Amino acid sequence: MEIATRVQTLALRGLRELPAEFIRPANERPENSKAIEGTSVPVISLSQPTDVLVKEMSSACSEWGFFLITDHGISPSLIQRLQDVGEQFFQLPQEEKEKYANDPSSGMFEGYGTKMTRNLEQKVEWVDYFFHFIWPLSKINYAIWPQNPPSYREVTDEYTQELLKVTDKLLELLSLGLGLEGEKLKSCLGGEKLELELKINFYPPCPQPELALGVEPHTDMSALTILFSNNVSGLQAWKDGNWVAVDNIPNALFVHVGDQFEVLSNGKYKSALHRSLVNKEHLRMSWPVFCVPPLDAVIGPLPSLINEENLPKYTSKTYEEYRYRKFNKLPQ
Repeated sequence: MEIATRVQTLALRGLRELPAEFIRPANERPENSKAIEGTSVPVISLSQPTDVLVKEMSSACSEWGFFLITDHGISPSLIQRLQDVGEQFFQLPQEEKEKYANDPSSGMFEGYGTKMTRNLEQKVEWVDYFFHFIWPLSKINYAIWPQNPPSYREVTDEYTQELLKVTDKLLELLSLGLGLEGEKLKSCLGGEKLELELKINFYPPCPQPELALGVEPHTDMSALTILFSNNVSGLQAWKDGNWVAVDNIPNALFVHVGDQFEVLSNGKYKSALHRSLVNKEHLRMSWPVFCVPPLDAVIGPLPSLINEENLPKYTSKTYEEYRYRKFNKLPQ
């Protein structure tokens, strides 16, 4: 496997100009597609009564596909500890990080990576990452997890247990928002076989952030994505034909609707189109967790949501087939 040139390595060279492969086409550049002012992404406190939460989340998922949650019960100190161990990994000598290098071309997605191009026309994103399963136990390969810092496993396992509680709460509320039983969406995602994938995104300071993107516009193939950042701005959501900057609220969790929930809800919940910008002065990091069904789970519009006025908008297929088509840019 050929080791890619890491974005972090390029940033440490003190470049004044971006290499050509990072410069986006004119219409994609942040300088030509600025976020509008005065529009705020919904912020929802989980301390509210259930009926209020169901209404607010259903509205946010239908109109935005995106919202922030506060009062979620995960302690600020645990979030800070997870940030600390993630930052410490990326501060390790390069040769130590390379011991964990992944190889997506051979199907090995877990580990340390840099998203590279498929062909000469595609542009590269200004980001390195670390990716691995954190749930269920049967999917975890601790040998792939960073051994340094030594507390990485303990902190990540503790965060996983807290995030599972939040995930269950969100799945219940989103089920109720569709007029379903509270456990319905989780059962569609495999029940106790629901998988959680953690990705640590590392966006170093960029010499020309107006020309580059940390992550290009995309929707997540997950059912739900739950993340926090190191409070450096950069995340933007697409709403009504414009980009909207997502404000950072300390210790809030960002929640994206992913493709699988759009399919299950037959389009009522919108998979959130979003992108990540980079920064000239500051390192930005984010910790998304992707909630996905097992590969053999068949995902399609729920029959109880289909009628003569609301015909199926999507075909049913296994998550494995959906993922293959998404990766290879094939029609669904």
